[in-house]
Amino acid sequence: MKKSLMRAILLAAASPLVFTAGVQAQSATEALRDVITITGTKRPGGVDVQEVPIAVTAYSADQLEALQYRDISSLSYQMPNVQLEDIGTSPGIANFSIRGLGINSSIPAIDPTVGYFVDGIYYGLNAGIVVDNFDLEAIEVLRGPQGVLFGRNVTGGAMVLRTTTPTDEFRFNGRIGVETGLRYVASAVVSGPLTDILSAKLAVYRSDDDGWHTNQFDGSSHGANEVTIIRPALALRPNDNLEFILRLERGKTDGDGPSGQNHVNGLGIGGLFPRGSFGMSIDEPGFARADWNQAIFETNIGVEFGNGTITNILGWRDYEGRSLADIDATPAFLFHAPSSLDQTQWSNELRYAGTFGNVDVTTGFFYFDQTIEYVENRLLLGGALNVIGGGTIDHSTWGVFANFDIHTTDRLTFNVGARYSVEDKDARIQSILPGSPCVVGQGCNVVAGNPGAFIDSDSWTSFAPRVGVQFRYDEASQIYASWSQGYRSGGYNFRNTSPNPAITPGPFDQERIDAFEVGLKTDLADGNVRLNMAAFWNNITDMQREINEADPITGVVQIIRNTADATIRGFEVEGRFFLGDHTLFTAQVGYLDGSYDRVLFDLTGDGVIGPADLALDIPRLAPWTYGVGLYHDIPLNFMGGSMLTGSVNYNYRDRNAYTDNNLGFFDSAGILDAGLSLAFNEGRQVLALYGKNLTDEATIGNDTQLPAMLGPVPLGGTFAPLNRGRVIGLELRIRN
Repeated sequence: MKKSLMRAILLAAASPLVFTAGVQAQSATEALRDVITITGTKRPGGVDVQEVPIAVTAYSADQLEALQYRDISSLSYQMPNVQLEDIGTSPGIANFSIRGLGINSSIPAIDPTVGYFVDGIYYGLNAGIVVDNFDLEAIEVLRGPQGVLFGRNVTGGAMVLRTTTPTDEFRFNGRIGVETGLRYVASAVVSGPLTDILSAKLAVYRSDDDGWHTNQFDGSSHGANEVTIIRPALALRPNDNLEFILRLERGKTDGDGPSGQNHVNGLGIGGLFPRGSFGMSIDEPGFARADWNQAIFETNIGVEFGNGTITNILGWRDYEGRSLADIDATPAFLFHAPSSLDQTQWSNELRYAGTFGNVDVTTGFFYFDQTIEYVENRLLLGGALNVIGGGTIDHSTWGVFANFDIHTTDRLTFNVGARYSVEDKDARIQSILPGSPCVVGQGCNVVAGNPGAFIDSDSWTSFAPRVGVQFRYDEASQIYASWSQGYRSGGYNFRNTSPNPAITPGPFDQERIDAFEVGLKTDLADGNVRLNMAAFWNNITDMQREINEADPITGVVQIIRNTADATIRGFEVEGRFFLGDHTLFTAQVGYLDGSYDRVLFDLTGDGVIGPADLALDIPRLAPWTYGVGLYHDIPLNFMGGSMLTGSVNYNYRDRNAYTDNNLGFFDSAGILDAGLSLAFNEGRQVLALYGKNLTDEATIGNDTQLPAMLGPVPLGGTFAPLNRGRVIGLELRIRN
């Protein structure tokens, strides 16, 4: 398939006269001048990002190409107060944080603080998110609680991705590329009409990665991965008031396990390699395989009532993952962990959006149901100790919501909305113990009364309001202020490692956030200067955390509790400045300050809840993030009109805690990217040379602390999965 795709794209590149009409590729400077319409407000046709009274960073398809977007983590340093990491325990698991609200977990039962939505459906797992993506119309990053329109698990914010929709005109978009590593990429998207009322799209993606890292255990490359994604879609538009869109997706990844580094832990114990290096040596390369299928059926009906639109989005997704990880991250067989994960979810959202006089109304009903089955096997001390556990959670939730934008004058708007939700979870969990009735890939037979068996159910309700005000003091500028509440789901812990029947997998309670925000959005100098600013104050009640603690018996203990009440405050600024027609300067800065107001759990592990716990840093809260970028176009008068574009970006993030006891942490990092692209044939073909992380900064996905002794054997150090360092790439893009 990869060879066929490359031949097709090369043929298209060699035949530019075939493409005589359609959308032309833009340089980064041109693309950043465009008006970006976002769908996060759930209004028909979307809304200009500068019109909404929330902090949003949005990227169009052309901007993503300019940034050499591959997966969501490639944007991790591009936005203020945002971290979009792959946790690395098993590749592809999201570990996202916005404004200091994040999770440090690969436990599939743990709900996120940053919700992930694709074409209107919510992903109920943090697994299978940080994978290669393409065929995108836009990405929207909404910062701050989004509970009214998106429901639970968006206390930090929401990631909203839109794939392209079948078009009424023929479109082709292709790409081939190669990166150091070695990694080869090929993709193609073909879209167009089948009849006057029926359009279709076929999008195909393939990447083959040999692995960037070197495993010093045997000198082999590590981090290999193959990705295949196929997306067909149909759009039926019988008339101007009726639209049906069916989107399908089939995906598969197959690669190595995490590239774990063992460096000195937070207590100064152990460590095979210097922190900040790319050294690794593991005896088990492991594997990570995932298969998923999904279907989304969207219906849009225009109605005279309020000149509105009725939208229904029905979604189904099935995900299967299998992995094996070397958790001790050493060349000895001390702690290896096979696991399996199976999830099926259904969701449906029915909503109406219309306008009555001076009031815009958005209201609807949402239902979500999923079943998650997880098994984890810990093979310790060469397999001498074999512990296994996991279980099944059935999860359902429904909610009703309404939002009103009341335009009292041309300049003044009041925003009022609320959502009521009900959530149920049924858990059958087997603690991770020797001889547990669980089999990787086959599940757990959890029987009441058996050692370590836990059967329970619980329910939670929530009412999440939002009130706000917007004032437009001229045609291109607004100030806004809002107060809102949001909730993160309560739940259960699949990884209960304690044989003590008093320490159960749950339930832990839901987390609540009260958020206050003020902001300014303005375009100045005839649109040549854009400046967006926001300041916020968040109070978090019953903060929900996974506490990671090194353990000499099971290696690592993960306890999930409502640990504290906390306050997080900060600000963020994003700006773009056009210095003439062909030069663009961008800048962003974010600041966070957070502290515990009350601590409910012994975070330090010293046996006392007191001042030492209150003094700890909140995990995933980086005090400063900032970055600058420069783009410059040089028009060239050959090959049908050409444009040479150069770009350079530098983005920085402060050191921040990873574990609640602050022994694990992320080092500060500054990431330098640069690119040079030549667009020719009026922009229909683009040849791009780029470099990512040119200073070769070593960054990690997590910093799990390992015990000084594992049984009678010395261990120490950390399990810290490495991200890639410097990458150089060459890419050819073709668009009609």
